Amino acid sequence: MSSLSALFRFLYCASHVFVDALIFFCLTFRSASALAAENLFLRKQLVLYVERNKKPRRATDPIRFTLAYLSRYFEWRDALTVVKPDTLIRWHRKGFRLFWKWKSRSSGRPRVPADVRRLVVEWQRTIRRGERNGSPMNCC
Repeated sequence: MSSLSALFRFLYCASHVFVDALIFFCLTFRSASALAAENLFLRKQLVLYVERNKKPRRATDPIRFTLAYLSRYFEWRDALTVVKPDTLIRWHRKGFRLFWKWKSRSSGRPRVPADVRRLVVEWQRTIRRGERNGSPMNCC
């Protein structure tokens, strides 16, 4: 996957999560936040039925993230209609794994030890001066 397509996928997911956050924020002014979270949770599950009458379409990453996040605010096991409790827990674990993978990523190439750098600089100087007698490059 190229970095450009990864960027577009991230922007797609981020925009959908942002819209969900705005909807949630607006719903909190109408009633208690637990009721608003439950309503949005149920709406997200019902959206899965839009494409086909019998089979729900697969949940996208933004939908999974939103459902996993909203499950913190109310008793979500009573509100499940499409998604099994094990599935929601699996999505939550997947999100945590992705977060931890991102958090513990390496910051780049590790530095070369100082003694190896000094040795390389010393070899460079001896090669420039033309002294090849003591260097390992004069093996043949």
